[in-house]
Amino acid sequence: MATPDFVLELRKHVGTAPLWLAGATAVIRDADHARVLLVRRADNGWWTPVTGIVDPGEHPAEAAIREAREEADVAIRVDRLASTGVSRMVTYANGDRAQYLDHTFACTYMGGDPYPADGENTDVQWFAVDDLPELRPHMLARIEAGLADEERARIELTTESAGGRPAGAG
Repeated sequence: MATPDFVLELRKHVGTAPLWLAGATAVIRDADHARVLLVRRADNGWWTPVTGIVDPGEHPAEAAIREAREEADVAIRVDRLASTGVSRMVTYANGDRAQYLDHTFACTYMGGDPYPADGENTDVQWFAVDDLPELRPHMLARIEAGLADEERARIELTTESAGGRPAGAG
């Protein structure tokens, strides 16, 4: 399902006004962390990790598990929170606007035969971590965080949220 029912219901009241939504990204790695599972989005053709909107009352990690099943028909284990960040404002073709608080999780593939299980994606493929397809910078940052061997989650600051300075600039 492309747009969750709760968002459609909100849109009846707020029209195209910006919505602040929680999102979940699953960086799905194979057991030896040599490959990552990516999906090709039907709406723009870009390769991305599995992503989706967190439903009301749903834990973001549970959303990552659900989205992996819905989009690629795979079972995963969520290993850790890898990063949090805020997307840019997104304006969809119908004029709807939204901005997302993303929760990126490092996940391990547990089973299933990956395929585009819903209409949101046209392809699902494993890629070697050292041979990824062209990715948007924010998605590459999520993948890098998900593949990193770190104990703590990264906080991905945008230039705007860092007071006009590049993230990490003093």
